[in-house]
Amino acid sequence: MSLLIKNARLLDPSQSLDALGALLVLEGVVAAIGPDAERDPLSVGAEEVLDAGGKLLTPGFVDLHVHFREPGQSRKETIETGSRAAVAGGFTTVCAMPNTRPANDSVAITEMMLTRANKAGLCRYFPIGAVTKGLEGEELADFGTLKEAGCVAFSDDGLPVMNAEVMRRALEYTAWLKVPVVAHEEDKHLAGKGYMHEGAVSASLGCLGIPSAAEEAMVARDLVLAEHTGGHLHLAHISTAGSLRMIREAKARGLHVTCEVTPHHFALTDKELMRFDSDYKMNPPLRSDADLAAVLEALADGTVDAIATDHAPHGWDDKEVELPIAAFGVIGLETALPLTLELLVNKGVITLAKAIALLTWEPAKVFHLDEKGLGTLRPGSPADFTLVDLDAKIQVDRAFIQSRSYNTPFKGWELPGKVVGTWMGGKRVWG
Repeated sequence: MSLLIKNARLLDPSQSLDALGALLVLEGVVAAIGPDAERDPLSVGAEEVLDAGGKLLTPGFVDLHVHFREPGQSRKETIETGSRAAVAGGFTTVCAMPNTRPANDSVAITEMMLTRANKAGLCRYFPIGAVTKGLEGEELADFGTLKEAGCVAFSDDGLPVMNAEVMRRALEYTAWLKVPVVAHEEDKHLAGKGYMHEGAVSASLGCLGIPSAAEEAMVARDLVLAEHTGGHLHLAHISTAGSLRMIREAKARGLHVTCEVTPHHFALTDKELMRFDSDYKMNPPLRSDADLAAVLEALADGTVDAIATDHAPHGWDDKEVELPIAAFGVIGLETALPLTLELLVNKGVITLAKAIALLTWEPAKVFHLDEKGLGTLRPGSPADFTLVDLDAKIQVDRAFIQSRSYNTPFKGWELPGKVVGTWMGGKRVWG
C-alpha cells in the first residue's frame, strides 16, 4: 500500500510547487512531496516505485460541470462510462448536473447516483441537486436533505430559473447552507427558438439566433439577487464579453460570485456553424470572435475561476439530424487538457501553472472540495493525481474517446499533452 513516483515534474498550484522531485503515497494518502520526498525515511522499501521520466505530475483535475445521463439516458452515457472518460482526461473529481430522468431532486436519486459511482470506483463523483422540483422552475427542492445526502451545489442546468423570486429564495437558502447556486443563464424569451449565436453568421445562413443579451440579461438579474441575498452565485459556461464584464465588476465590488468557461468557448466561434454540423451546436452557443477574445482576456486576468467541460454526451440519433432539431451539447472530458495546453498555454494566454490551477485547486475551492483535500497534493490529502506527457500528441478519434458518445467538435484534431496515468486514492485508474 505504498507508492513512490520519482523523477517527476511536480506542479501543484495549491502549494506554489513547480520542481523536479518525488511523490510518496502511503495507504492512499500523500505522505511526502517535493525534491526531498525520495529521501524521506518512509520511502525506503516502497512496494511500488515508478520513474516518471520527467513527466508532469499534477493533482487530479476537478470538473465542476458534467452530464453523465444516468438515470434515464444510459444509451448516451452511464456513470461508469462517464467516469472512464473522466480519468482518461486526467479528472479524478466530477460534479454531475441534475438534469437526469428523473431529475436529481430527491435523496433517493442522489443515493442511487453515489452507489453507482462507488461501484464504478474510478473517480470521485459529487452530485449537484436540482434547484426546483422536477426542474420545473416553480417549487424549491429540499436543499437541506439533498446536501446531507451528498449534493455539493444546486442547479437547474439545461434550464434557467426564469422566476426571479424562486432564484432569490434559492440564493437565500443556499447562503445559509454555504453551498453555491449554479446558474444556467439564458432568458428563454430572448433565446426563443434560436439554435446558434445571433450575429452576422446566423444572418448570412438564415438561421435562428440566440442573442448575447439572452445570457447577459440573466447574468445581470442574478448578480443583483446575489448582492441582495449574500448568496454564492456560480455562473456556468459563460460565453459573452458582456457577461464577463459584469462578473469582473461584481467581483471588484466584493460579491460572492464565481464563474467557469469551457474549452469549446475558448477554442471555437460561430463561424464553425457554416458547416451545418451539429457537433458545433451547444448551449450557450459558440459566439463571435470578440466574445472568444473576451473569454481569453478573462482567463488571463483572473476573472474566470475554473475551466469546466460541460461534458454533454448525445447519441448519433440526437445529432445526425437537421441542425434546428439536433440536440445541444458536446463531450469534453478527454480533450479539456490538450485544448488548454494548445490554445492557452502554448499561445501564451496563461502559464502552465495557471492552467493547472484552473483545472485543480481553483475549481475545488469554488465547491468547497478543498475542504475534503481535493485539488491539491499537500501531505495528508487523498492521493489523487495525474501524470502527463507534455511532449506526446493525441489524435482525437473514436479510439481516443472513452465516452459512450462521440459528439465532439474536435474530431481529427492533433493536440499536445497525453494523460499517461491517473490515480485516485493511490490506486491507478487509468493508463
